Amino acid sequence: MAKSYTRRSSSEWQQIIDDQAESDFSAPQYCQQHGVSYASFSKWRRHFSGTNPPSGSIHSDFIDLSQVPALSGSGRWNITLCLGDGVELRLSRD
Repeated sequence: MAKSYTRRSSSEWQQIIDDQAESDFSAPQYCQQHGVSYASFSKWRRHFSGTNPPSGSIHSDFIDLSQVPALSGSGRWNITLCLGDGVELRLSRD
């Protein structure tokens, strides 16, 4: 059985966030007691606090290895990623 979805306006979310802040409950507790999605609550709280990433920005978990200092005197690194089913990705630096 699927959960019902309630669409709320921006002003309704602001009221929910204000009510939680004035309550004695943590955000997850408040959401559970009031039937509010914690993920949506968190998204709207970030929206109102101004901590959303700028629109159009792209989140990346990429790590630039050229910025990692060498741990040994040789400055060489070797990385092997085992991806399963016998597939490996090997990176090396000379």
